[in-house]
Amino acid sequence: MDRVSAFDEPLKKLLGGATAKVMAEHLDLHTVGDLLHHYPRRYEERGRLTALADLPLDEHVTVVAQVADARILMFNNGRGKRLEVTLTDGNGRLQLVFFGHGVHKPHKELLPGRRAMFAGKVSVFNRKMQLAHPTYQLLDAESIDGAEAAEAVDAFAGRLLPIYPACKQMDSWRIAKAVDTVLPSAAEAVDPLPPGLREGRGFTPLPEALLKVHRPQTKADIAQARDRLKWDEAFVLQVALARRRYADTQLPAVARRPRPDGLLDAFDAKLPFTLTEGQRKVSGEIFDDLATEHPMHRLLQGEVGSGKTLVALRAMLGVVDAGGQAAMLAPTEVLAQQHHRSITEMMGELAEGGMLGGSEQGTKVVLLTGSMGVAARRQALLDLVTGEAGIVIGTHALIEDKVQFHDLGLVVVDEQHRFGVEQRDALRSRGNQPPHLLVMTATPIPRTVAMTVFGDLETSVLDQLPAGRSPIASHVVPAKDKPHFLSRAWERVREEVENGHQAYVVCPRIGDDAEDEAAGGKGKKKAPEDDGEKRPPLAVLEIAEQLAKGPLAGLRIEVLHGRMNPDDKDDVMRRFAAGQVDVLVATTVIEVGVNVPNATAMVIMDADRFGVSQLHQLRGRVGRGSAPGLCLLVSEAHEASPARARLSAVAATLDGFELSRIDLEQRREGDVLGQAQSGVRSSLRMLTVIDDEEVIAAAREEAVATVAADPELERLPELRIALDALLDKEREQYLDKG
Repeated sequence: MDRVSAFDEPLKKLLGGATAKVMAEHLDLHTVGDLLHHYPRRYEERGRLTALADLPLDEHVTVVAQVADARILMFNNGRGKRLEVTLTDGNGRLQLVFFGHGVHKPHKELLPGRRAMFAGKVSVFNRKMQLAHPTYQLLDAESIDGAEAAEAVDAFAGRLLPIYPACKQMDSWRIAKAVDTVLPSAAEAVDPLPPGLREGRGFTPLPEALLKVHRPQTKADIAQARDRLKWDEAFVLQVALARRRYADTQLPAVARRPRPDGLLDAFDAKLPFTLTEGQRKVSGEIFDDLATEHPMHRLLQGEVGSGKTLVALRAMLGVVDAGGQAAMLAPTEVLAQQHHRSITEMMGELAEGGMLGGSEQGTKVVLLTGSMGVAARRQALLDLVTGEAGIVIGTHALIEDKVQFHDLGLVVVDEQHRFGVEQRDALRSRGNQPPHLLVMTATPIPRTVAMTVFGDLETSVLDQLPAGRSPIASHVVPAKDKPHFLSRAWERVREEVENGHQAYVVCPRIGDDAEDEAAGGKGKKKAPEDDGEKRPPLAVLEIAEQLAKGPLAGLRIEVLHGRMNPDDKDDVMRRFAAGQVDVLVATTVIEVGVNVPNATAMVIMDADRFGVSQLHQLRGRVGRGSAPGLCLLVSEAHEASPARARLSAVAATLDGFELSRIDLEQRREGDVLGQAQSGVRSSLRMLTVIDDEEVIAAAREEAVATVAADPELERLPELRIALDALLDKEREQYLDKG
């Protein structure tokens, strides 16, 4: 068997169809290589028990524990049987429950004093933690018959038990057995690290590292294996990114230097405030990049309200001064219209170049969206091709084939994570030479994530808020435990409106028929965390109606969601911005860029259904004026649940970078390059971007040196193979797009 094919062997061949099918469907493991890279999450020592007090609610766990007692209870007048088993670790306790015909085997086997591994989902019943119908494997040799006994003793005596990321359909120990079957293939592993690097850092050879991570004899084995495997992942990823950056430096671009006394100077002169120190510094970095003859690739990350749009607008004006055009891409029509409005307001007569009453130094700022009328669209396209319009703001409609630019010099992408791979590429191919690129995000990104997810972009950070922004008070409203808290929340909204302010109410769902059908019938859609949840997420249309009839009766309430006609959406936003609407009940379409300084309160319904970063984004819509903001996170989640812990974290800090760390810690199982972001299988299985900053930084340095010395990796065929395996074309392009 050649060096690559052992790892490419389908699992079906070695494990049989049924096991392979479960692994493919539920764990996304298809080949021998996939399974060998499915590393244990942790290890248990045979003699030690899992700490039962710390088990996370609503998660699938594997625990090693001892049976304290077991009893059969009858119910339904003796017609039904239930087996209750209490486990102990010497400190905490955990209840197991088995029903019906499933009680006989565990009743015979789970005797007091016995030890076993148990796997199931942690839930709460009568205020006690429990596992319902868990699967289990006994660990005492005397409790197993014949040949199995010898195997069990061998597998568990004095060994570290690997606990694998598992699922309901496949327990950790069944995964361990499958790994045993494919482990001989580890000897075929292709080592991606250059020999000099491997020897210089004293790393264990890759086949040995794979053996030690799956079947360690000692804790030192685990540490050695982890160190080696983390480095592989970090290094291969950073080589891919270093090659991207190297390739970009080889591309030609037109240097764009603003002319003195041009549009940019005229704009700066009419600004009613001075730039913050952060805005000046970041602008300097951007203008330095624009002055070079290869394309800028810069990520501008800043807190909600830190003035990113102003920095981007100054860059666009500088490019127009230099004779080019600038395009700003927004993820939604609402946001494109909002940007167009705020940019033309900021520029005043400078945005009316060539028009009556416009400034001589000015340029034309056009909007281009999919829902525009034919005449307006034709005029916008004409202004772009003739160069009359220096700045264009739009949605995906900007990158259709029909759109021709006179001389595209800069592309600004707002909220990058909303854009797909092809869209950014298509826009970059619009210029005669590749345009400069500025990516803006209001989602704060820890340094390590910036080095991995956005590793092909230089990073600028705006972390000061402009003067005049108000603090936002945030509170969790436990609607189930304390309904009177929710009543008080609506009173607070009414008080804000009576004081001349406005409020948002955010819901996770629209609540129309089309959505219910898409979700597979009414109420089928639910958050992954809420398996046991019966109620569908709260909906805009239902909540708006309830509020209008109940606690907010008499107030001017409007709804806003993604499935409305674009003109209607814009009309609602205009009226809300003009103060003609008191309460806007909306989906997350208001998450980015919506700027209404008079809106001071936000109530987020079913807040536990949103991620940490999303809640932080939403909250950033209030407190944008001189009055303090209020954000109320309404939740029915259990007090001890991870969801509530997440909400408390959001309520406790306004620091987006701190929250992004918390978000990473909470999502670490999914890993930051996971499917939510990339749409393809993640390559990070051992590396955690939150803990391994030093490894990532060191790997980045080594990768840059490696690529500088050998850009095509001609002298490193093993590294090329690893790069192809980990970063197939689709994934490498994804990395390129962030």
